[in-house]
Amino acid sequence: MRAFPVTLIATMLTLTGVGAAELPAIVHKPSVDVYARPAFDAAKLATLQRDTAVLISAQQGLWYELQLSPGTPGYLRVNDVRLAYAGVEDGGANMRVLMGGKAGKGRVTETAGVRGIEESDLKAASFDRAQLDGMVAQRVDAPTAAAFAGEHGWQATSVAYADEAKRGKSTGESAADAGASKAKAARAVSGLLGSLGVNSGSLLDDVAKVVPKSEDELAAEELALGPEITGRILGVRPLWNDPAAQRRVNLVGRWVASQTSRPDLPWTFGVIDTPEVNAFAAPGGYILVTRGLYELVSTDSELAAALAHEISHCVQRDHYNVIHKQEMADTARERALSQVTTGNDTTAGRYARRYAEEHGAAIMMTSLDREAEYRADQGAEVYLARAGMNPLALYSLLQKLTALGSESATLAQLYKTHPPLDARVDRIDQRGFGALEPYTARE
Repeated sequence: MRAFPVTLIATMLTLTGVGAAELPAIVHKPSVDVYARPAFDAAKLATLQRDTAVLISAQQGLWYELQLSPGTPGYLRVNDVRLAYAGVEDGGANMRVLMGGKAGKGRVTETAGVRGIEESDLKAASFDRAQLDGMVAQRVDAPTAAAFAGEHGWQATSVAYADEAKRGKSTGESAADAGASKAKAARAVSGLLGSLGVNSGSLLDDVAKVVPKSEDELAAEELALGPEITGRILGVRPLWNDPAAQRRVNLVGRWVASQTSRPDLPWTFGVIDTPEVNAFAAPGGYILVTRGLYELVSTDSELAAALAHEISHCVQRDHYNVIHKQEMADTARERALSQVTTGNDTTAGRYARRYAEEHGAAIMMTSLDREAEYRADQGAEVYLARAGMNPLALYSLLQKLTALGSESATLAQLYKTHPPLDARVDRIDQRGFGALEPYTARE
């Protein structure tokens, strides 16, 4: 995000005679129009050129308000300008500007003493069955989410997405048959090594690593890992005791998830009780957002944007792929997995328990490849458009996070696991909206 020299900000504040009631920003497009009202059919009051410094006095939906002159407000879109990073001491005041002066629970009360969820907490966390059951009890089905969407005027829209992961074709094999097929392939490769004079006695389990897993095996492991990891996150931070918030996040989240290439996952959403701003996507469609993030969003579309980023991680199997790489590096675990069983004690289930016992939920604090994060942002924009919302909601959310400040205590863990906010917004600008452009006019 563009750096703002202290001298520039000081000059802006001196000229306008205002303080923390306005946020410094800078025009980053060749030119932008300023409207008399937050609407494209309103009269145009001015046209600003690239690098013009402005001060944002309020936000209304996907519009920012600025004062062209005393008593004369103007409006431009949230992606017409870039907000400056705030220092930690300014974050609360900035949120009052963007939230219309509404403080909210925890929105503007952060201090340097805010303690987030640490990786060590997640590694040592105990599985909380009661909390997980409570989260699952809030799950809604696709028709219920669709009815909610209809009440809000959101209509599903067909939008192509070339980079979206598609579920592979199921083999239709049972777990035992799939395991037997894999073991047979491994023995064949091991036999080949033996014919070449290589001692194959200790290689069978190692060879199994190079035999691709079937779609059924991958899906089974995802579905087993999701509850195991989520239950341990809930063992560190319980669900927020706000039934309305839990209901809302499931309705909005399930509607967005229904627009993906994997609508049949057991999508389950929850809000955990911590003031930090973050979210977690466990394999298999289990998504948690923090109370701090939930209270930061102004609209359902901004909430949907936060959830859509995490939904994309699940669709693309981003965290599962990290787990699978760890598995590939651990011969002992692979040997344990080579024993195929039937019934409730499935291979996938034993795999998930063994993984969670060793690593807890620490995988949620693992930084994904930057391209995975950028792809999740891109996926979020597509899913917002498909869900009948505006892709700019993600841009608006990222601007809010920026306004909290680069030293914000509530964002400490988010900064550890995600690319810098300026890099994420830069990537959105560089990529452009392309086929999504018509949907950026939605309100």
